[in-house]
Amino acid sequence: MSWNPTQDPECPGAGGALETLIIPRARDLGGFEVRRALPSPQRQMVGPFIFFDQMGPAEFITDGGIDVRPHPHIGLGTVTYLYQGEFEHRDSLGTHQMIYPGEVNWMVAGRGVTHSERTSAETRATPHKLFGIQTWIALPEGSEEMAPDFEHHKEAALPVLEDGGATARLILGSAYGETSPVTMQSETFYVDVTLAPGATFPLPDNHEDRGLYVTQGSIEVAGDSFEEGRMMVFRPGDPISVKAGPQGARLMALGGATMNEKRYIWWNFVSSSKDRIEEAKQAWKAADWEGGPFRLPPGDDAEHIPITPELDRTRPKG
Repeated sequence: MSWNPTQDPECPGAGGALETLIIPRARDLGGFEVRRALPSPQRQMVGPFIFFDQMGPAEFITDGGIDVRPHPHIGLGTVTYLYQGEFEHRDSLGTHQMIYPGEVNWMVAGRGVTHSERTSAETRATPHKLFGIQTWIALPEGSEEMAPDFEHHKEAALPVLEDGGATARLILGSAYGETSPVTMQSETFYVDVTLAPGATFPLPDNHEDRGLYVTQGSIEVAGDSFEEGRMMVFRPGDPISVKAGPQGARLMALGGATMNEKRYIWWNFVSSSKDRIEEAKQAWKAADWEGGPFRLPPGDDAEHIPITPELDRTRPKG
């Protein structure tokens, strides 16, 4: 399917169309770099997206890898999307799923779920790379306490659009007349875009909130250039088209409908209620895996990430 990106609309300069520019802070986690764009001091959310982390790129020698121990979530959905490498996902629903580049792991926490993500033993046996994006999507108020759920979709199941040196894979939601097979609880779009040098790409114009994150290369928006590691959020309604720089570009386009209610975020919990976050916090601290609301993932239940005293003293942000 073609969206005719070469029909460049007359959009205002980036200074007028650009509502927010976010430069995420990079953190080195022992040779593994993470860049967090959301939440930020400039903006908590883009549409329903409330958390956005770039993982890597990183290289690991033999026996190296990622070990994210079991931890809880409420009130959100998580999506892991990789460019390079793999993750082994386990959750309290009993899911045991590998994820590879171009595939989607979509876990809906709802009223509560626990999961872990690790580099598999097979991958640790040889040098390997990891590069990808992890996001959280806040659930609408009517879905915050839904039963937890999990979906996995292979790369071939996701719609792909190509035109004029631009290739776009629709990860979540609807855009350009196509719909991802992933079950969504709110209006959303999330697209992996690869641009050849000089190729152009228009943002969908049928979503209220729209943003871009440059993972590789650079782009130009109405004469203004933006390098990798930048997130741009644009004004609603403005026609926006971006052009790849001389080395090409890879982008994540994201957005959708804004939330009608305020959202609070604390550690791994998202909710429209501070009291609900406090309930989840106390339940995790109690560590009652048999009678409490949280379970540990089968096959990965020997450890978990505790709430530290320093974290316990913090307050939900909204």
